[in-house]
Amino acid sequence: MTLQETTVLHNGLKMPVFGLGVYKIPDEQQGVEAIVHAIKTGYRLIDTASLYDNEAAVGEAVRQSGVNREDIFVTSKVWNTDQGYEETLKAFEVSLEKLGFDYLDLYLIHWPMPKTDKFKETWRALEKLYQDKKVRAIGVSNFNINHLEDLKTTATILPMVNQVECHPHLNQQDLRAYCQAEGIKVQAWSPLKRGDLFELDTLTEIAKQHQKTVAQVILRWDYQHGILTIPKSVTPSRIEENANIFDFTLSETEMNQIDALHNGDRTGPDPEELNA
Repeated sequence: MTLQETTVLHNGLKMPVFGLGVYKIPDEQQGVEAIVHAIKTGYRLIDTASLYDNEAAVGEAVRQSGVNREDIFVTSKVWNTDQGYEETLKAFEVSLEKLGFDYLDLYLIHWPMPKTDKFKETWRALEKLYQDKKVRAIGVSNFNINHLEDLKTTATILPMVNQVECHPHLNQQDLRAYCQAEGIKVQAWSPLKRGDLFELDTLTEIAKQHQKTVAQVILRWDYQHGILTIPKSVTPSRIEENANIFDFTLSETEMNQIDALHNGDRTGPDPEELNA
C-alpha cells in the first residue's frame, strides 16, 4: 500500500487512489513548487479545473518533476459557464493548451447545474472527447443520485468517477452505495473540511491512539471506505504528512465512530441549488 496504489475504473483504466487537489492555488510559482514537491514525494494524481486558474502551473510542474507524463494522472473539469456541447469541446481545448498536454487522463463536468439543464449535452461532448481518445476517462463532479439517473437516460457511456464533497460530517453514504452499484468511483473533494474537523474529540482521540494526526485519520477513513481522495496543501511538510496513511489501520469500531459524525454539513454549495 503506497501512494502509487491504483483502483481500476469501469473502462479498465488504472487511477491512483490518492492525489493532490490544487483548488485556490492561483499563484503560479507557488503552485509549481507544491505540485513538484508532491510528485517527488510520490503523488501520481493531480486534480485541477478550469475554474482554479492554475492548469498552466500543473502542466509546468509535471514537466519539471522528472517523472514521465504518462506516469502522472491529471484531472481537469469543465466550468459551469462552458456547459453545452460545442462550448465544452472548446473549453477542453483551452484547458489542454494551458496544460501543454496532448491528452487528459480524466475530464469532469464540474457541477450538474440542474436549473440550466445542459449537463446531458455537456456529457455528450465528453463522450466524444473520450471516443476521440483525447481523454482516457470521463466523469462528473457534485452529481447527486437524481442527476446520475437523469444522465443515464441519454448517456451511452456511464461516468467513471463522481467527485463530491465528502468528509466525516458529510459522508455521502447513500450516494457512495449507489455509485458502487453502478461501477462509478467516488472521489472526495475537501476531505478534511478545510480543517473544521481537527478539534473534534472523536477524531483527536482516535489520532492519539494511533500516534497520527487528525488529517491522517480522516484520509485513512477515506481509504478504508474505498473513497478516492485529493487533499489540498501547498506546504511541503503537510503534503508529506497527508500521504503518510499506509502504515496503520482503523478498527471497525473506529470506522463506525467516524461514520457516526455525519450531520449533513457542507463547506460548498448544494448541487441542487448552485446554478451560476
